[in-house]
Amino acid sequence: MSLSLIIKWGGQEYTITSLSEEDTVLDLKQSLKGLTGVLPERQKLLGLKMKGKPADDDVKLGALKLKPNTKIMMMGTREESLEDVLGPPPDNDDVVNDFDIEEEVVEVENREENLLKISRRVKEYKVEILNPPREGKKLLVLDVDYTLFDHRSCAETGVELMRPYLHEFLTSAYEDYDIVIW
Repeated sequence: MSLSLIIKWGGQEYTITSLSEEDTVLDLKQSLKGLTGVLPERQKLLGLKMKGKPADDDVKLGALKLKPNTKIMMMGTREESLEDVLGPPPDNDDVVNDFDIEEEVVEVENREENLLKISRRVKEYKVEILNPPREGKKLLVLDVDYTLFDHRSCAETGVELMRPYLHEFLTSAYEDYDIVIW
């Protein structure tokens, strides 16, 4: 029984009626080579599936259960179109191999512009004392991450992030220490 297929490629539609259900996908690709000039190994036929996967070249067209005038999209490029792309690049003196350029590596923290920014900020920064230190109390500095809160947990609110007994600990520590949270 003769099949009628419509192949879309390059903005055009090609009708193939010369194949039967006994022909294979490779036979279809050979027919398309004659119409489009695209080699079978460069062709990708979208819409020809066998058990959810692209049909192999040895699969018979009858096994694909194609309806009459089934439209199949083809992707592929003619060999002559590939010659420009696959050939060696032209010699170009403007291209600079930046692997050959050796520069002195300066760490970010030692770059002159960063050191100037730091010194300027240190000179201009005004320290505001929010609460003066209490007489006779030592200073306890606590880190937020992993000390007061477990920021890597899957919690969604601040209350869920808090370490167990955090409020009790802070209340007890405040009796003997001024507390700073870093």
